[in-house]
Amino acid sequence: MKRTILFFVAILIICSACKQKIGNDGQSLKDENTQRVILSHQSITEMGIESVNPAVESFNGFLTEPARILTNQDNEALVGSFIKGKVKKVFVNPGSYVTTGQELMELEGLEIGEIRSAYQKAKANLDFTETTYKRQKSLSEQNVSSQKTYLEAKAEYEKALADFQAEDEKIHSIGLTDEEALNNSTSHSAGRLIVKAPITGLVIERSVVIGQLVDDNSTAFRIINTSTVWAEAQIYEKDVPRLEGNSEAFFTSAIYPNEIFKGSLKFISQVVDEKTRTISIRAFFNNDKNRLKPQMFGELKIPVTKTNNAVTIPNETLVNDNGKYYVFIQVNDSTFEKRDIETGISNGTKTEIKKGLSVKDKVVTKGAFYIKSELMKSSFGGEE
Repeated sequence: MKRTILFFVAILIICSACKQKIGNDGQSLKDENTQRVILSHQSITEMGIESVNPAVESFNGFLTEPARILTNQDNEALVGSFIKGKVKKVFVNPGSYVTTGQELMELEGLEIGEIRSAYQKAKANLDFTETTYKRQKSLSEQNVSSQKTYLEAKAEYEKALADFQAEDEKIHSIGLTDEEALNNSTSHSAGRLIVKAPITGLVIERSVVIGQLVDDNSTAFRIINTSTVWAEAQIYEKDVPRLEGNSEAFFTSAIYPNEIFKGSLKFISQVVDEKTRTISIRAFFNNDKNRLKPQMFGELKIPVTKTNNAVTIPNETLVNDNGKYYVFIQVNDSTFEKRDIETGISNGTKTEIKKGLSVKDKVVTKGAFYIKSELMKSSFGGEE
């Protein structure tokens, strides 16, 4: 009895391992374990399926990696206040284009008034001591005044100058000009401060409302200038030597399918990501027409040095699966197998294959989409 049971179990295991799905048309089958598709001769002819062997050749091309556009941080500004104050007016909103020095918001606060008052007093004292010093210097040169009086006037002037310079630096640090600090037209006891744009660009964030209290920890606006942008990508550490001596970079995006943006490679990180074993690279692009938008996705292409004895296949053989590539191999006259591969550089028409293919493999060049459809149909067809 036990032998009979073991015999039937063995038969079930063998049948399970050999099980195949047959398509509704009776022409295509898929091997569950190896992801193979079996097509009739008629289907192969009707779909025009063709295969070629990979080539081995000296190969120049591009290292192509997924990339995204980033703001050039040299052209980005977070704007706030270096001093506590209440928002009285806001002059811009997200989407506003501003120029350097343009008014963004008006603040009012007692501390602002105190700083302005201290500056005005220091300026008045400087003017007075300077006049006294110059007069005593003239009298001393004419031997009309004593040397002691002259030296005392000089010391008072130098002290007043130092005090004024300190107050002058303070008003400039909070964003006031000399003229604004000396303006006595305000009727309020609290001081008035106009916060201005430090760069020319687009306001993309506003974080304040009228009546809000802000201080040196507050960010009121974010401004970006996209006249230049970065494109950032990740490359495997093994590809870093290929970039040596290269400075050109090209960016393409599905949004502009017929356009190639030319830039320059500016940065190769010295740190390898522990999990992905990749290194960040960054290219610089002029963007006068603002066609490249921050966070836009595309591909970064970097010219690389020649590779000898590279295994290459035509680009139309590649099937893209969320950034990973595979091809279909023709095993025999009717059987096609899905094969994961690792790609290298590309020149626009051919791609180097780093792993997954040999020159003896016959790679499907035409009809891969049909085979993929048959593979997917078998996957979702259900068990018989």
